[in-house]
Order: sequence, then C-alpha cells, then structure tokens
Amino acid sequence: MRYSVLSFDLDGTLVDTAAEIAEAVNRTLAEFGVPRQDEERITRHIGHGARHTLLRVLADLLLAEPDRAERLRPDAVLPRWEAHYGTLAGRQAKPYPGCAEMLRALRLGGVRLACLTNKEHRHAQQVLRRCGLASAFDFVLGGDSLPQRKPDPATLRHVLAALGGQPQRAAHVGDSRIDIETARAAGAQAWAVPWGYDGGAPLLEARPDQVFDSLPDIAEHVLGVNRAWIAAAATA
Repeated sequence: MRYSVLSFDLDGTLVDTAAEIAEAVNRTLAEFGVPRQDEERITRHIGHGARHTLLRVLADLLLAEPDRAERLRPDAVLPRWEAHYGTLAGRQAKPYPGCAEMLRALRLGGVRLACLTNKEHRHAQQVLRRCGLASAFDFVLGGDSLPQRKPDPATLRHVLAALGGQPQRAAHVGDSRIDIETARAAGAQAWAVPWGYDGGAPLLEARPDQVFDSLPDIAEHVLGVNRAWIAAAATA
C-alpha cells in the first residue's frame, strides 16, 4: 500500500492556537462587561469551529448567570467576535515542533496534502499564511466551506475527490474524537497526535489507528511505507 493523500486538522494538531482564540473571546466578552475567562475554560470547546467555541462559552456563562441573556445575545456578540478574531488569527499561533519540516518532507515525497478543519475557511487560511504553512497544502477545506463539517465523512470525501485520492490510500491526522470519527467514517486511516485539545475528552477512547508522538514521526512512517511499496513493486 502507498499513501497518496494526507489530511490534517489545524487547531491543536499542526498549530497551537489556544492563546489567540482565548484572547479573542476575552476581548469580545470585555465589550459586554464580562470578566476575563480562564484559557482552559475556553479551549475545552475548541474543535467545532471558532464561532462554535464562542457560542459554547456564552452557553456556559448564561447557564451560570441567566440574567446576562439580554446583553449576551449571539446576534450582538458574534460580529464583535469576528472583528477581534479576524485581527488576531495567526498572530499568536505557534506551529508544533517539526511541523514545517514534516510537511516539506511529505511534499518532496510526492504526498498530496490537505488541511481539513472546522475553523472558518478565511480564518484557517489566515492562520496558515501567518505561520508560513499555506504553501505546503494542495487543498484547504474550512468548516464553512460545505454544508457539512467534521465529523461528517462528506468533508474528507470532498478533500479526497479534490486531490484525486482514494480512502484506502489516505489518512487523516487530528487531535480529537471528531477527527478519528471523520477518518473512520470516510474509510481512511485515523491517526492522532496526543498534544491537542480534544474538548477535554481522552483521545485514546476514540481508538485511533495510530498515535504519533511527533509530527516528523508521521513523515517518517508514511515515506517508509511508500518506499517499501515502491521497492516491492520494482521486484514483483
């Protein structure tokens, strides 16, 4: 078997965006008289898209303080969130160790690369550009690019169709149950990294096919499998 396409989640997989997401949420809430929230309270909601993160934080706040409901209407808060995160996206984001090197090695090895994220497409592109990673990807699919979003397998199937890939020769890499379920439902390998957010849930409970301790380990594995396949094909 030879891998032809690898798909990657963004937040918590390739790039640590927790600080800037939390800062955008807190700047937004400050405009509505809400004290700063702990970063952990915010980042546990990362995974379904940046807007969803804010809405989940609002839900937590309103559950604890229902009297804030009139002031914290989503139709009033969301435009301010968009303004703040549009300014911050990618500015505090930090690629995880070995990220650029892994992507470069995979591209040189002939593997096509996609970023499949629930983050809104414009914000995902901005994070990738500001982190110097945008040129590594053949395709980027955001959470608002289709009517569906992860874990709906239609998202990964769309990526594979765009890149001419087949699920049995593809893997999706992520930090959450959402990513594992997406890959498995689409028929691709479900790979995980252990350092992301995962909504506070234990990643191993989702039973990924493989867990990699570093991003360069992914490139080493994929390119090793591909080299072995080429060698076997040459002697067949």
